[in-house]
Amino acid sequence: MKKAVVLLSGGLDSATSAAIAKSEGYELYALSFDYAQRHVIELESAKKLAAYLEVKEHLVIKFDMGRIGGSALTSDIDVPKDKLPDGSSIPVTYVPARNTIFLSFALGWAEALGAEDIFIGANAVDYSGYPDCRPEYLKAFESMANLATKAAVEGRSRFRIRAPLLKMSKSDIIKTGINLKLNYALTWSCYDPQPTVSGYAVCRRCDSCLLRTRGFTEAGLTDPA
Repeated sequence: MKKAVVLLSGGLDSATSAAIAKSEGYELYALSFDYAQRHVIELESAKKLAAYLEVKEHLVIKFDMGRIGGSALTSDIDVPKDKLPDGSSIPVTYVPARNTIFLSFALGWAEALGAEDIFIGANAVDYSGYPDCRPEYLKAFESMANLATKAAVEGRSRFRIRAPLLKMSKSDIIKTGINLKLNYALTWSCYDPQPTVSGYAVCRRCDSCLLRTRGFTEAGLTDPA
């Protein structure tokens, strides 16, 4: 069975991307990151999704991007609320070089596994304006991957960065996942989880929550989470 490394944050998009990879017949190797993010609770969802999708192996790599700072997700900066980004600027929820770091880990694991495909849930339609979710960025990383690895230089592998959600709206992403029997109740999207007596609740006001709500509404579905 062909192998694929899938970036699995625990969110709606990464879960759908992984489900698509599974539907294409790949044996999944899921990779998640504990990078001192404000919404580290997403890793609980990633673990549940990995089990649900029957991945072959699930790695959680830990490092502290809070020491670098520069983002509302890793620093003492307020998460914007009650307004979707308009694309005029890159929002403060952007984490410096995050996808480059994540994809680099994924590339290393893929080379060690003998896998050629890396799946990422990047989206350039209903997205927050992040520069590392653009198609030109993903194409550039793929080119770099095939210049910087022994397997590619020796001609044994040709790495591909797969972003199946890139040109989908959020509602189309959700419909795709539903068609693949993906359980969205297992996913977590909120950037600013609120503590409760029993754990954490979504804020319902950050851009990630708003995009998710709009996606389910436009798809004519109720969010099971």
